[in-house]
Amino acid sequence: MQPEKVAETRAWFQLTADDLRAAEVDLAAEPPLLVDALFHCQQAIEKSIKGFLTWHDRPFRKVHDLREIGAEAIAVDASLESLIRRTVPLSPFATVFRYPYTLMEPSQDEAREALSLAREVLQAILSRLPKEIG
Repeated sequence: MQPEKVAETRAWFQLTADDLRAAEVDLAAEPPLLVDALFHCQQAIEKSIKGFLTWHDRPFRKVHDLREIGAEAIAVDASLESLIRRTVPLSPFATVFRYPYTLMEPSQDEAREALSLAREVLQAILSRLPKEIG
């Protein structure tokens, strides 16, 4: 196995783990930090996919669009399609709450569902990679 490739891929999954932890902390806060939790869930999904693409030597643009990077992952493994399709609505959470003009108010259920989906994506992707990665 190529040590640099393993290290770079693992780095993506360490960032994913950090985002998942941040989302968990945000949801446990009183009151919950829903906006921040949704941001971290989107980021965890994005980084999981980018880690998968890194392992498979698939280039990707520096974007937050889960549809775009997800399409690249599906090109590698078509069995990811239904799962990735479910992530696409989370794409806006990378940026929409980063500006004060956003009128959208997320719910606690929405944030908990996003965290569950982010965990599911991570597990699905790790199950498709060598054990040395996860």
